[in-house]
Amino acid sequence: MNLIKKILVAQATVVALWAMSAQAATNDDIAERLKPVGEVCIQGEECAAAGGATAAAGGAARSGEDVYGKFCTACHGSGLLNSPKTGDSAAWTARADAAGGLDGLLKHAISGINAMPPKGTCADCSDDELLGAIKHMSGL
Repeated sequence: MNLIKKILVAQATVVALWAMSAQAATNDDIAERLKPVGEVCIQGEECAAAGGATAAAGGAARSGEDVYGKFCTACHGSGLLNSPKTGDSAAWTARADAAGGLDGLLKHAISGINAMPPKGTCADCSDDELLGAIKHMSGL
C-alpha cells in the first residue's frame, strides 16, 4: 500500500508541476511561440526578413573555401555517393572534361547532378560563390 501511495504522489506532483509551468507562460512567451516562421518577399522589393546575407542582397560574398567548409565538405571531403573528393585532380579533371570545363561543372552545381541537389546544400549561394568552391575543391 505504501508503494502505491508513493507512485500516486509522484504522478500528482508531475501533473501539478506541468500545470504550473503551463500557467507561468506570459503573453510575450505566447506571442513568441505563435509568431510566423517566415515572410513572403517579392523580387525587386525590400524585404525585412531577408536576413541571410548573400552577395546579391548586398552582403559580402563568401570565399570558395568558406562555402566549401560549410556546405561541401560533408560529401566532397569523403567522396560520399561517388562524389569527387577534394584534391583528387584526376577525378575533377575527368568530370570537367565531360561537362565542358569549369562552366559545365558550375552548371551541374547549380542544377544538381546525380545525388547532389541543386546548389548542393547551399541554397543561398551565388554562382560566383559556387564557382569559388568548385575551384577550391578541384584545384582547376
